[in-house]
Amino acid sequence: MSTIVFLHAHPDDEASQTAGTMRLAADAGHRVVCVYATNGDHGTLPTDLAEEETIVLRRRAEAEASGQVLGTARVAWLDYADSGMTGWDQNGHEESFHAADLDEAAGRLAAILDEEDADVVVGYDWHGGYGHPDHVKVHHVARRAVELAARRPRYLEATMNRDHLRRIFRAGVEAGLFPEDEGFDPDRPADDGNPIGTPEAELHWHVDVRPVLASKRAALACHASQEDVGWMLGMPEDQYAMAFGDEWLSEPGRPEGIEDGLPF
Repeated sequence: MSTIVFLHAHPDDEASQTAGTMRLAADAGHRVVCVYATNGDHGTLPTDLAEEETIVLRRRAEAEASGQVLGTARVAWLDYADSGMTGWDQNGHEESFHAADLDEAAGRLAAILDEEDADVVVGYDWHGGYGHPDHVKVHHVARRAVELAARRPRYLEATMNRDHLRRIFRAGVEAGLFPEDEGFDPDRPADDGNPIGTPEAELHWHVDVRPVLASKRAALACHASQEDVGWMLGMPEDQYAMAFGDEWLSEPGRPEGIEDGLPF
């Protein structure tokens, strides 16, 4: 069995991106560790915060609850501030993840990798899926941490399959699940000016997570304080399964071709 460390930018990113893979890996007997780069301090401010409760405390509790749903053995934090979207003032804040020194941030992750004697690290693709500054930083920090770790772990990148997104949106429109005027287009420039995700030809692993889709959705529900979570949870089950039933990873240096199933 392996120890697999997933690095995510914000608390709730695991629920929409790799939750199914994490649950399947835990069910297979692997030790799953989820590390969050930021504390989520710039997320949606809950209206029901208790006295002396902060948004950071709420989101930490939500992340721990999600970890319980997914069978995560450990939740850890790099403890940077959320950098906001491209061009926001938060990008340059001295405590933001985006502004952090690469070796310092990677050193924090490498320390966790060493504590866990990690076999596998999962980061993000080169532009973080859609260009969010913190997501892009995850890519660089994860790669550098692999180099700094005492025992160099295997490295994979979570991403979205751009061709698959195009296909399922068209299929969803034809089935009446998505409105055609919704305007979704994975080829349109995202936050950093690049299209969403990665071309299918550059991917290596496809994980069908429908067998654990209820757990993935339950993990998402743990982050109910966040506005974006609401519209995802509001999807009908068939629409949600179409949108979130498949997870994709690339593995730099691996020969071309996609394999089905867990990569570990």
